[in-house]
Amino acid sequence: MTSHSDIYQIPSPQETSNKSENTSVTSPLLSPRKRLAIKGFNAAQMAIAESYINGLEVPDAMLKGLFDVAMPILFKHFPFLLASYNWVLKETDELTKNGEELMKIQYDRPQQMLNLMLGEGNIIYPKYSTGLWENGAKNLEESQMHMIDGVIERLGIKDGDHILDFGCGWGCVPNYILSKFPNVRFTGINLSHEQCNYMRRKMQDSTSYLSSGRFTLFEGNLNDANFEEKFDKILSIGVFCHVGNLTKAFQKLATFLKPKGRVLIHIITVKTPNHVTSPFTHKYIFPHGRYWNYDAVPNCCGDLKTVQRWYLNGMNYSQTLSAWLANFDKNQAVIQTLDYGVDYAHFRRIWRLYLIWFISNFASGDGEYNGNGQYLMVHA
Repeated sequence: MTSHSDIYQIPSPQETSNKSENTSVTSPLLSPRKRLAIKGFNAAQMAIAESYINGLEVPDAMLKGLFDVAMPILFKHFPFLLASYNWVLKETDELTKNGEELMKIQYDRPQQMLNLMLGEGNIIYPKYSTGLWENGAKNLEESQMHMIDGVIERLGIKDGDHILDFGCGWGCVPNYILSKFPNVRFTGINLSHEQCNYMRRKMQDSTSYLSSGRFTLFEGNLNDANFEEKFDKILSIGVFCHVGNLTKAFQKLATFLKPKGRVLIHIITVKTPNHVTSPFTHKYIFPHGRYWNYDAVPNCCGDLKTVQRWYLNGMNYSQTLSAWLANFDKNQAVIQTLDYGVDYAHFRRIWRLYLIWFISNFASGDGEYNGNGQYLMVHA
């Protein structure tokens, strides 16, 4: 699990106190001069994106070439341009924001399209987060197995554990882990009604491990969740890009954790001074989504503290996105017949622009600017 991934031990409190403000959860607000530069950059970015979305013919190779050149320059020399809004730079007052809009735009798309793009097997259900390719995975399904195997190892899951999955998606991670441990129990929290319906169907399917009686589903957001029984382990994969307040979220998760329990947080993260987003993704893909700076989670020490962290090189996500794009294009005969609530040609261009862009985004700087962070946490 460790090849090509940097492993960091968390510094002492004295070392942490000497960090610059740029690596804290709250990054410094940008100067008026930089805000003006960002405004111009955002306008140019959206003009290009919406011209493409509305029908401008640009070959994939040209589009990819543009991103391959631009993204490394932005990450290395002008990262402040990627901090597009003031709310990106600091925790918001709300734990989550516009959750229902996010579900509509991103997670409640036609299930058949998502199955075809993300992949759906007997054990590995659709999973909207990176696979791990650096250990020799031969295909998308195997990369997702390798990724979950790493979570099992790093979280120290053992048979008999009761595990909470905050943001459990379509139940891929619980289903895979339940298949490996006959006495593990899972509780999943999910805000997406369509994803919950998918899991409810699996809970009635005798071939699914979600039907074993060892999986419980809570449909709703973290604010509303309450459980009588505390958990041995808590995991959350890919959700904290959509959580605006790490401090409040960790406070809530800590109330669910047994005294000697462990938490593993997996997020997209950036090795830039500020947290980042883009006006394109904010409007069309992930409303109010952000990529936290790699130091944001360990510097958010309240009810939970980070005891170890790992950086997963962004080439893993770039290769995952490439596999999703290939699946999306390969299955157009079916995908184009589904109802997206908008003109399909418009939807297709939004989706392909997002995938092509992010393939280059995560590959920038050989994957060392933008990748995934995993954080092992315990009670403070």
